[in-house]
Amino acid sequence: MAKQSRMLALGTKAPEFRLPDAATGKTVALEDLAAARALLVAFVCNHCPYVKHVLDGFVGFAREYASKGLATVAISSNDVETYPQDAPAHMASLARSHQFNFPYLYDEAQTVARDYEAACTPDFFLFDSERKLVYRGQFDGSRPGGKTPVTGADLRAAADALLAGAPVPAAQIASVGCGIKWRSGQSPPWG
Repeated sequence: MAKQSRMLALGTKAPEFRLPDAATGKTVALEDLAAARALLVAFVCNHCPYVKHVLDGFVGFAREYASKGLATVAISSNDVETYPQDAPAHMASLARSHQFNFPYLYDEAQTVARDYEAACTPDFFLFDSERKLVYRGQFDGSRPGGKTPVTGADLRAAADALLAGAPVPAAQIASVGCGIKWRSGQSPPWG
C-alpha cells in the first residue's frame, strides 16, 4: 500500500546520524558532510517499486549535483528480517551495480528514520548549509506504471534555487512510496 511522506516542518535542523555504509563498512556521520554547501538525505531501499522506478534518475541527480556542492546520503531503514533483500549485503551490491557516488547507509535500529519522520521510500530531505530543512517531498511526479517520465523536476527546482541563493519553491508535494518496514512492535508514534 502506497504511503505519503509526513512533510517534516521546513526549517527543522538535520537530525544527527552515525551509520555504517553498506558498501564500504565505514561509518558516516552528519558532521562528516559539514563542508558541503547543501545536503540531501534520501530514505530508500532495494525492493520498493517506487525506488526502483526513480533509482537511475536519483543516482544521476546525485552525480550531477555533487559537482555543484550538494552532498547526498541514502539510508535504508527497513526491517531486514521480513525484507531480507534490503539487508546490507544486498545494499552494497545495489550501490556497486548502480555506481553510487554517495554512501548507502544502514539504519538497523530505525532511529534515524524516526528522527527524520521518514514514512516511505523514497523520501527526500534537502538541507541548506546550516543544515536547516528547505525541501521535503517527491523527486518528481512520475510513478511506477505511469506515463510521466522520471526527471527529478521537483527536487531539481529546490536544489537549483538553494544552490543559487534563491528562495526554494514553497509549493512542495509529498513523496509517495512503500511504507518503511518497521520491525514488529517498533512502528513510530505517527503510525
